[in-house]
Amino acid sequence: MRIVFMGTPDFAAIHLKKLIDNNFNIVGVFSQPDKPKGRGKKLLPTPVKIIAQENNIPVFQPKSVNVKSGFEALKKLNPDIIITVAYGKILKKNVINLPKLGCWNVHASLLPRYRGAAPIQRALENGETKTGISIFKIVEALDAGPIAYIKETPIYLEDNFESLYNRLAKIGSESLLEFLINFEKYTKKLIFQDDLKATYANKISVEDTYINWFESNEKVFNKIRAYDPIPGAKCLLNEQIIKLFDVSLGSIETDIPGKILNINKTGAEVSTGKGSIKIRKIQFPGKKAVNIIDAFNGRKIKIGDILKNIKRGE
Repeated sequence: MRIVFMGTPDFAAIHLKKLIDNNFNIVGVFSQPDKPKGRGKKLLPTPVKIIAQENNIPVFQPKSVNVKSGFEALKKLNPDIIITVAYGKILKKNVINLPKLGCWNVHASLLPRYRGAAPIQRALENGETKTGISIFKIVEALDAGPIAYIKETPIYLEDNFESLYNRLAKIGSESLLEFLINFEKYTKKLIFQDDLKATYANKISVEDTYINWFESNEKVFNKIRAYDPIPGAKCLLNEQIIKLFDVSLGSIETDIPGKILNINKTGAEVSTGKGSIKIRKIQFPGKKAVNIIDAFNGRKIKIGDILKNIKRGE
């Protein structure tokens, strides 16, 4: 089986590494173009590119795999199957129809829920109690193809974006391995998605990360953990934008929304529109995240401070 793998971030790199470690025939890898990062704006290779180069697999980074040199490079590889994992680019009909065994995507949700770019964050943000991995045949509509394999996992109250991301990457890579080893079994009877039950996980905007202290403690809790550790949920303290991390549900009745009710070694209890939450880490502009108690001892935060909403558009 001649496999072309398409992916970009760490999540995809974990899947590629699993296939390489199990001796699958990866004839080529496609990843998004390198992007400048950091203060020096140095071009950094994508995580998938790094894994491919470490294993001497040819890497292609066209602006589009659907046209011109990108598509020509793909055709020359003569793939039997194309596997995509968080590639970040839409495949057109000519690519979809190229491999005889089809194009298949590993997606981090229980489809048809949370089609789109940010399924892990949106599941957490919406307070879902379960999610999973879906492997489906790619069609021209976004994440709408028939499903060959699905694996469910609970979302625990202790989960944040990082823990759920890592667990789904592990489940996804193991599921992909199982799917490819038993390809005929899983592709014999596909499950067609019900478009009427579809929901969409839109790309994260800056304003999506803004905390609304007038919402319930459950909604604030889910907002903060959905963006922990990156990019961080934001609010205002003394007119400067801060980020909050390591959250749990609190046990104190509602006071003024955003008011810091108590601070000790276990964190800061903060009031919301209904109930409270407990925050253990805070990040000030240009600084690393620190424990709340350290910020308190450093006189950067105190009991009675009011955390405020950032106005939309700021």
